Amino acid sequence: MRPMGNDIDVHLGKRLRRRRRLLGLTQQQLAGACGVRFQQIQKYECGANRISAARLWQLSEALEVPVGYFYDGLTDAAKREHAASEAGEAGGEMFARKETLDLIRAYYQLGERPRRRLLDLAKSLNGDSEQG
Repeated sequence: MRPMGNDIDVHLGKRLRRRRRLLGLTQQQLAGACGVRFQQIQKYECGANRISAARLWQLSEALEVPVGYFYDGLTDAAKREHAASEAGEAGGEMFARKETLDLIRAYYQLGERPRRRLLDLAKSLNGDSEQG
């Protein structure tokens, strides 16, 4: 068991709480409909416990929403931020290197078009097909 849920668990929990309250259900009533104790619903709602796929299906049935409802508003940017936060210290070490700082300074001394071309080149060398 994790002491704190991650951003996605917290997001799903907020959506769960919002829909439950909208329908006027108590945690106890929702728990009964899903075959769990109300404490489990509490843990889902605060993101302390991760919701399994099967349980998410049960919750969606009980709350009369499609499973996708729980993911509404969870943007790709939020997913990227979450992944970056898990990378943690590695990013800090990378930006502390002189080589990185030199590269950033040189990059911003270029005009806009050469910067864009250099970025495209770097992405292609890394195998990243995303274009900014």
